[in-house]
Amino acid sequence: MYAVIMAGGKGTRFWPVSRAHLPKHLINISGTDTVIRETMKRILPIFRPENILVITSREQAGNVREQLPEIPASNIISEPVGRNTAPCIALAAAVLSKRAGDGIMVCLPADHIIQDTDEFLRILKVAIEAAQVNDSLVTIGIEPTGPETGYGYLERGELRILSQGRKVYEVKSMREKPPREEAERMIAQGGFYWNSGMFIWRKGIIWKALEQFLPHLIREMEKIIPYVDTPQFNSIVEKVYADLESISIDYGVMEKAKNTLIVPGDFGWSDVGSWDALWEVMPKDTSGNVMIKNRNTVNIEAKNCLVYAPDKLVALVDVEDIIVVETRDAILICRRGSSQQVRKAVETIEERGLKEYL
Repeated sequence: MYAVIMAGGKGTRFWPVSRAHLPKHLINISGTDTVIRETMKRILPIFRPENILVITSREQAGNVREQLPEIPASNIISEPVGRNTAPCIALAAAVLSKRAGDGIMVCLPADHIIQDTDEFLRILKVAIEAAQVNDSLVTIGIEPTGPETGYGYLERGELRILSQGRKVYEVKSMREKPPREEAERMIAQGGFYWNSGMFIWRKGIIWKALEQFLPHLIREMEKIIPYVDTPQFNSIVEKVYADLESISIDYGVMEKAKNTLIVPGDFGWSDVGSWDALWEVMPKDTSGNVMIKNRNTVNIEAKNCLVYAPDKLVALVDVEDIIVVETRDAILICRRGSSQQVRKAVETIEERGLKEYL
């Protein structure tokens, strides 16, 4: 049984703390540890370090090795270029085909925050058992707390099995990020869950699904298998990736497959896609403020703000709903609720040729 941590992504949504070489999963945005270390530590009760693979970019591989010294260096697999989650998962499956044959693969994004680790591990064990006894592609659906438009949705179908006393359902449908009105309708109707992007299956089952729905991808990945754990591995991967389509596992496989199951879960999950999302999940003071890694903050009638300032004193005076993020070379100030537009600021910085700030 192996875990696969998918650690791609660029450093735009949490700028200026995240940069091109330090995306969200490689930084400490919560004040405790980097997100990828939290992801690894969360699964250690189930997986030994030698049974954890990390698929990351060539640019990030060195930082990943530094942050996860418990994981063997040979388990940090580099992609020469990002091609989304389907090639990422197929590459992990190709490596495991050489090393382990068949067995359970638990595929987890590197950049999620989970508040209730014990419940998460209980749900994960339910999903693992469901994947072991069924020729199915299993995913975890998050109990929604509101009509979120930034997540995909999974519609629950018929009850399939009980696993460790928990209900496991067929997936009736998958919906991409919906407009507000559709999200509200789904929440009111019930039976819908947020798509967590976590997948559990036997390696042989996902390989068959990829053969069916993405045959070109599997034909290319088959070229890699003989070279796993040889000096030629990286050069073969580079040649293969040059000809691959960028496609998500959701669009490429999960939306088309008929053998998909969902395990509902509620364990304080967030994919933390912005500074706003971080404010939502972090502990707040009595005025609704979130202070992260701040040596000293002066708060005069400030409400519902987020401040990330490891090196400077920040004084908030009679302000509400703002985000202040300070680093050595840059400062971000934006209205809370608008942090998704940080990406536009990063694009403008790039257009101006200020690469040292990216």
